[in-house]
Amino acid sequence: MIRSFGLRAILLSAALTLTSGGLLHAQTVGQDVKGAGHDTADASKQVAHKTAHGTRKAYHKTSNGTKKVYHKTASGTETAGHDTKAGAEKVGHGTKVAAKDTAHATENVGDKIAGKPPVH
Repeated sequence: MIRSFGLRAILLSAALTLTSGGLLHAQTVGQDVKGAGHDTADASKQVAHKTAHGTRKAYHKTSNGTKKVYHKTASGTETAGHDTKAGAEKVGHGTKVAAKDTAHATENVGDKIAGKPPVH
């Protein structure tokens, strides 16, 4: 009986050791999973923060670029309008001069046909 009690005690002790080792291992796996969840949450927050930062930065660069283009376009349009007006005035003046010259030349041709001296 002492012998069987000793064998039973050894078997019981071995069973408890294996069981408690298994429970400890399960607890470690649970902690690992929980830790991985926290790591994932932290990484997600960092990605969201960096994405928001990058989006704000891109927005500001786009906004500034758009403003620069707007001002250059407005300035260029103003310059083109001024140049067009000046060109139109020159064309108008040239047309008047050409019309006077044409009228004068036509008058002189008529006078030549009639035999009159040119009048200026």
